[in-house]
Amino acid sequence: MTGRRGRTRFPASVYRHGDEPDPRFSLANERTFLAWIRTSLALLAAGVALEGLALPLQPQLRLAASVLLVVLGLSAPLQAWFGWARDERAMRCKQPLGAPALAAPLTAGTALAGLLVLLGLLLR
Repeated sequence: MTGRRGRTRFPASVYRHGDEPDPRFSLANERTFLAWIRTSLALLAAGVALEGLALPLQPQLRLAASVLLVVLGLSAPLQAWFGWARDERAMRCKQPLGAPALAAPLTAGTALAGLLVLLGLLLR
């Protein structure tokens, strides 16, 4: 699919399929993408702050929670990109939208990081 001035739209793996969906749906998909990016930034900031501020927690648990939050923050953009592409392609082909593939691991990992911080507070 070509855009203005005959240029190919990126990524071609999405735009070469099907027909243009209602712009409201594409914009909603883009807002979801941006929400995942904001989530990534928050997880990264939390992980860096937890270790960087040297909060009075049990050191090994604080480090484990920090590393886990940073890893989760690095995986959220993957969910953002692949989820956006999958859903945009599905809308263009008039197929059902899929569930976020990394939502369960991100949820479990965030809960585990919270538990590590709680234990770090209790065991200091």
